[in-house]
Amino acid sequence: MTSVFCTIVPPHLLEHLAASSNPAVAAVARRTLVADAANRTNRALALPAAPTAVAPSAGPTRPKRTIFDAQGATELPGVTVREEGQEATGDATVNRAYAGLGATFDLFLKAFDRDSIDGAGLPLHATVHYDRNYGNAFWNGEQMVFGDGDDEIFLDFTLPVDVIGHELAHGFTQYTANLEYFSQSGALNESVSDVFGSLVKQYGLGQSADEADWLIGEGLFHPNVQGTALRSMKAPGTAYDDDVLGKDPQPGHMDDYVRTSRDNGGVHINSGIPNHAFYLAATELGGRAWERAGQIWYDVMTGGALTPETRFTEFAAATVAAAKARYGDGAEIQAVLKAWSAVGVATD
Repeated sequence: MTSVFCTIVPPHLLEHLAASSNPAVAAVARRTLVADAANRTNRALALPAAPTAVAPSAGPTRPKRTIFDAQGATELPGVTVREEGQEATGDATVNRAYAGLGATFDLFLKAFDRDSIDGAGLPLHATVHYDRNYGNAFWNGEQMVFGDGDDEIFLDFTLPVDVIGHELAHGFTQYTANLEYFSQSGALNESVSDVFGSLVKQYGLGQSADEADWLIGEGLFHPNVQGTALRSMKAPGTAYDDDVLGKDPQPGHMDDYVRTSRDNGGVHINSGIPNHAFYLAATELGGRAWERAGQIWYDVMTGGALTPETRFTEFAAATVAAAKARYGDGAEIQAVLKAWSAVGVATD
């Protein structure tokens, strides 16, 4: 099992900020890029994680959360500030991280009968107040880490619960399909995190697919930024259009697939295509997205049909097979077929 370093803010966006004419914005973006590069290298050099035996849950369970405070430093995990069952602290960031880990745990347990992201009660650890003005959040293969943002472009990274769900879902992928973080398999890795991050938010709010905003990272940008979120699953390429940030580059169809050597082959950019397919399937089916569309995607991730190098067409075919296996030849398989066709991905 390979664990990877996965950030919520893509390198291409930080690189754009690093070229800003505003020296303060540029300096923070450069520091974040340097920190991310160092963490990515450390993770790449780490020994592969040993496979873990996953036992079924023995009954009702609860999360095992620990929140640490890096206190502006970069050494992980930091000082323990809140553990499972303890009362809220006076630090809102700590409390949001604790609640977000719990919300993600709840989705996996109550919607999919999965005990934590590994299926075997994995303790959920998160570090807050990482570095100074750090403009990102990441999963490093073992835990969550949140920056405070620079209060000029990015606000506190614990504010959007879907950011927390997104990053923990990288752990879910790590313990299931273990999708390689490069090219189309990497874009699928990112998309699965967006899917389950969005479902964490929808589940917590009790929203139907039609009520959800389908935005990833809504509320993360400073009010002066011309943008609503980092990504839109409903309308890829429309999440932001700002003089400093640039324009959201995500495609929503294979006709616009971006071929690039940057960002591990465009994993954050091309994830817009499978993201939009999930949105289309979920809204076609209606109701609560985690109940049918989410269940199909979950079955694919846990069913053993995927390889680490899975491409879009293979993933799409797997969702069709999963829909048929669980629901037969009904509305579910038709919604999945229609969704992939709409984004230009073949299913056979």
